[in-house]
Formats: sequence, structure tokens, C-alpha cells
Amino acid sequence: MSAYPHTATTTAAPAASTVATDSEAGDPCCAAPLPVLGRDVTVPLVTGGEVTYAALDYAASAPALQRVWDDVAAYAPYYGSVHRGAGYLSQLSTDLFESSRVTVAEFLDCRPGDQVVFTRSTTDSLNLLAATLPAGCEVFVFETEHHASLLPWQDARVTYLNAPRTPAQAVETLERALADRDPYGPALVCVTGASNVTGELWPVKELAAAAHAHGARIVLDAAQLAPHHPVSVRELDVDWVAFSGHKLYAPFGSGVLAGRADWLQEAEPYLAGGGASKKVARRSDGGVDVEWHTTAARHEAGSPNVIGVYSIASACKALTEAGFDGLVAREQHLIATVREGLAEVPEVKVLSLFGDDAPRVGVISFVVEGWNSSHFAAALSAEYGIGVRDGLFCAHPLVRTLLGSDPQTQGECGAPEAAPGEKSLNAIRVSFGAGTPDEHVERFVRAVKELVRDGAQWKYRTEDGRCVPDRG
Repeated sequence: MSAYPHTATTTAAPAASTVATDSEAGDPCCAAPLPVLGRDVTVPLVTGGEVTYAALDYAASAPALQRVWDDVAAYAPYYGSVHRGAGYLSQLSTDLFESSRVTVAEFLDCRPGDQVVFTRSTTDSLNLLAATLPAGCEVFVFETEHHASLLPWQDARVTYLNAPRTPAQAVETLERALADRDPYGPALVCVTGASNVTGELWPVKELAAAAHAHGARIVLDAAQLAPHHPVSVRELDVDWVAFSGHKLYAPFGSGVLAGRADWLQEAEPYLAGGGASKKVARRSDGGVDVEWHTTAARHEAGSPNVIGVYSIASACKALTEAGFDGLVAREQHLIATVREGLAEVPEVKVLSLFGDDAPRVGVISFVVEGWNSSHFAAALSAEYGIGVRDGLFCAHPLVRTLLGSDPQTQGECGAPEAAPGEKSLNAIRVSFGAGTPDEHVERFVRAVKELVRDGAQWKYRTEDGRCVPDRG
């Protein structure tokens, strides 16, 4: 954007992404959280008064970084059509859009020749890739995946792999499955980088090596990994990576699919329309001939979401400038605070595939003996101003495996006094990241202990399958 000195690149405040003050720099665990929107929002409590809201549902949607918001606000007056106009604002927006593509490629450490395609979300990215699979492609996916990476492959031959109990078992399970496949046909492995249920890190590099050793390709669902750890396409040796802006502190409806170009170039466009087409002409028989782009534009039909794309690029820059070493160290401090606090409550069971010592990001799911999870989450919100998640987290097979339930069991929410037929098979998830203050996780731990010890102070009822405060 250097050609346009009036744009957000020069008017935004990158200093907002600083991790720590000079006095804190020696101890990453004490570094300040990155400034995010909503950090001063207060919410009412059913018991009276107000409290600063503790947003602990980052795994669903992280708050916007202040840096991202400032960059977008500074650019907004210059918003214009992308790839469509000769005017100054259109040219500026086009330049911003394409320079954002470069920023994302650098953030992911892409290889020469890799393409960065902008989508709506991780779900959209993986459905796009599914639409480009060569004929006869076999897909291998663990049952532990989020639905965004579990379900897009319905039109292919899919092998669903059982949940492993160690990282080594994950690699062994994949190797056995790949060894039994047709060695001459195309194959794709889809795997998460960090679980959206347990937060545990998966052995992506080892799984990529196993896939390539058996002639398969691999796509990494980095939706939960990219906000917490650096992701290098080159180092992990994955063929593609997908992630969402709204989990990367950039909630403006955009996502990324980055990686090898060949399958993307050879497939029909994901959406047919303007932007994807390079040349369109009528034929003498009345039909239409179309020449499609071979660049990333092939799968970006329609007017691009330039604000969403720029917000992702801004977040990538902010996280890079802040430094992942410090961000990871501070997050590990928060994880330890939560896990040590929950371990002091015998009624709490933390869900895990790989065990207590497995490396993880700031995503922790648990159940509380004697409590319906929806009831517990409702009490955390209404009585303590803490926002967490309850349910099956769009990873139904995994949560049911972790809870030891029948695969056919329904997973509806409901209060302890739920109506007959309503099930209470769900869990509670607390998640946090670069913008989380220590006080939020400390309040959460204290609230869990108080609720288990003293019970809820308010009465709750079931409404539309959810537990809510009874205000009648």
C-alpha cells in the first residue's frame, strides 16, 4: 500500500499490537494481553449490579484486535470495487486486496507457486477444496474433526478413522489406512492442527510425512491453530491450509485456503461468475464459451470482501509483530491457571484424547458431576458475567467419544429439570487467547469452584432447548 499514502497502512496504530511493556518484557508470562474490542464492556448480573464481561469463547469467535479495527476504520473511507474500476479508490482497494494476499502468504510461510484463495471461512475453504478433488479421490479423515473438516467430502470416497488416544497412534492409524488404499489413485488426508474441543495439538508434520510416503496429499484445518501458534506450510509440509478470520481476531466474514495450485487450477470454478472468468464469448450455436482464470481469482467469483480480507492481513501483521514466542508463553500461563484450578475440583472432569501432558492451545472442555452443562454455562454467564460455550461444539462424534456415549445418543441441551425426552449430553468449553486478561481466567476458576460448592444463586428454566435464567 505504499503507493497510497492516505490508506490504513499509514494511519493505523501498529503500536497497539505490542505484547508487553518494557518492564514486562523479561517475563513473557506476565506480558500484557493484546488490546481487543469489548475489553471494557459491562454486562448485568441477575443477582444485581454489573461486571466487566469475561469473553472466554475464543474458539467460536475471537474478539477483534483493536489494531484490526483501527486499520479497517482507517481504510473504510477509501473503500471501492476490487478488480473492477479505473478510479483511484478502486485501484487503491485492488492494491490493498492483492497486497493482503502477499501478507497472508508470508504469515503462512507459503512455498513459491502456492496460491492464497480468499473464502468466507474455514468451512467454505474446505468445501472449496472438496469441489476440486480429482475423480476417484479417496479422503481420509479422523472422526475427531470439527464438522467443517469432517463433512465436506460427502461426494468422495471417505474413510473415517477412529479417534486415536496418542499422537503416535494417530500416525499409525493413518499409515495403516493409507497402506490399504489404491496406490495409484489420488488421495487426500484432512486433519486439524489443534482440536476445537480439547485444544490438544496434533502431530501435523508426522501425519504429512505419512501421507506423502503413501502418495497422498494433506490439508490442515488451522482454524484453532493459527491464532495461537505460527503455521508454516513449508515446515509442516502440508499441501493446503485453511483458517477463518473470525478466529484470528478479524471478524469480518473472510477465510483462507492456501497451498498447491494444481488441483485448484484444474477444477471448475467453485462459483461461476464475474471475477472467475477471464473471457466470455457467444458461440454460433447460441451457447457461451468461457475461459476461466488460472490464478486464485478462479475461485473468487463475485465482488471480493476486501474489508474481510484486509482485516485478516492486519491480524496476521499484528500477531507477527507481537511475536508468537511471547504470545505462546503467556497463553501457557493462562492454560496452567485454568487446568490447575479445575484440578482442585473433584467434580470436574476435563476432556482429553492424548492425556494431561499433551501440548495444547487455550481450549479446554469439561463436564461437572451433578450438573447439566447448559445449566452450568448459563449460571457462569448470568451470575458471573463469563461467556463460555456448552454443547457438542460442532464436533459431535469426538465429544460423544470423550463422554463415552452411544454414537446414536441425541445431544440436546436442557436444564436439570428438563422435560422428558430431552437429553443432557453436552460439555462446557472455555477458550481464550492473546486478548484475554488474567482476571478473566481467574474469575472463571473462582466461579467454577463457587458454583460446585454452593450451587447456583438463581433459578433457571429450559427455553428452546437452552437453559436460561427464570425471570418470571
